[in-house]
Amino acid sequence: MAVVLVDSGGTNIGSVRYALQRLGVDAALTSDAAAIRAADKVILPGVGAAGPGMARLRELELVEVIRALTQPVLGVCLGMQLLCAHSEEADTACLGLVPATVRRFTEAPGLRVPHMGWNRLQGRREHPLLAGLGEDDWAYFVHSYAVPVGDYTLATCDFGGPFSAVVAAGNFHGMQFHPERSASTGAKLLKNFLAL
Repeated sequence: MAVVLVDSGGTNIGSVRYALQRLGVDAALTSDAAAIRAADKVILPGVGAAGPGMARLRELELVEVIRALTQPVLGVCLGMQLLCAHSEEADTACLGLVPATVRRFTEAPGLRVPHMGWNRLQGRREHPLLAGLGEDDWAYFVHSYAVPVGDYTLATCDFGGPFSAVVAAGNFHGMQFHPERSASTGAKLLKNFLAL
């Protein structure tokens, strides 16, 4: 199975690659359109801001390449947000593959932004990506912007209200948390993605 990590410039690429190696998969890091199109699975990692993330994909001429993919694709953290239609962060047009607008968390007493740390995943509907997910599965988050809950939402978390923690729209999937830092829960969900 050929798995590629899109070289989107995120600082989490090394840790995602290592998490995949622990599952027996050596994912190539690439910005080559032909390699991305030929892969069995594509992972779009990302850490940082929506504007620079989309600028990097445009610079690499990968926007239309990613939009046209038919194999399973997984966006991680910022990568999930870039799959959406739009981000409030710097008013950024994104890939438009998940029909959602990414919104900034509202600070409130007891809710410091960014949302950072462990939070419980709550499955909303059955999907192969969530196989084996239980009530005691927690994941590690670091983000200031979130995808609201919609028809594309597979699992939520709560931070001043529910937000999308896992999404799917056709062959495009996203995890807002860092599966590579989420211990056995993250490994289980990455393994599920590889089995899609």
